[in-house]
Amino acid sequence: MPEVLVPPARWPRWLANFAGSHGEPELTVADGGLRASAPDGSWFTARLPFDLPYDGPPTGLADHAVAPERWGVLLVRKGGFAVARLEGARLVESKVGQRHVQGRTKAGGQSQQRFARRRANQARDAYAAAAEHAARILAGASVVVTGGDRSAVAEVLADPRLARVTTVGPWLAVPDPRRAVLDQAILDAQALVVEVTNA
Repeated sequence: MPEVLVPPARWPRWLANFAGSHGEPELTVADGGLRASAPDGSWFTARLPFDLPYDGPPTGLADHAVAPERWGVLLVRKGGFAVARLEGARLVESKVGQRHVQGRTKAGGQSQQRFARRRANQARDAYAAAAEHAARILAGASVVVTGGDRSAVAEVLADPRLARVTTVGPWLAVPDPRRAVLDQAILDAQALVVEVTNA
C-alpha cells in the first residue's frame, strides 16, 4: 500500500486534490487515525507523525501534528550517518559523517573473503562512530525517528548508551545521509503519514 508523507501545511490542498480525483470522501476517526472513503471506492488512512494517536474531529487532524518538545532523527547507511536533536521544530544540534566502506568485489576465493572481512570491519567502525555521536546528541530526546538502512540502524541502536532511545514512525527511506538529506528527513519526520489505495 503506497505511503505518502504530507506536511501539515499542505494537508488542506492534499485533501482537496483527493476529493477532486475521487469525489468528496466520507471522513471518520477510528483506531487512532483518520479514515476517508471516496465514492469511487478509493480510500486513505492518515496518521499523525511520531506514532501519536488521533481522536479529535475529522477536520482537525493537521492541527494536532505538533513535534515533541525534545526529539531526534537518526539516519544510518553503510556510507555514513546523520543525527540531529530538536526542540519542537527548532534544530538544536546535529552531526553528519561519512565513512568509507569498501564496495563489493567480483574476485573469488580468498581474495573475496579478505574483502568481505575488510568491509565488515569498516562498517563496524562506521557504526561505532555513528553510535558515539548519537549517544551524545540524542541524550534527553523523548523519541527518535530513524531511517536509512534498517540493519545499519539496528547496529547503531544496539550500543548500550542508546538503550533508552524510543524509536517512532515514520520510517524514512533515505540515500546516504548528507546535510540536505538530513534537512529533508527532519521535515518528513513531522509530516502526516498517509496510506492511499486508489480504486
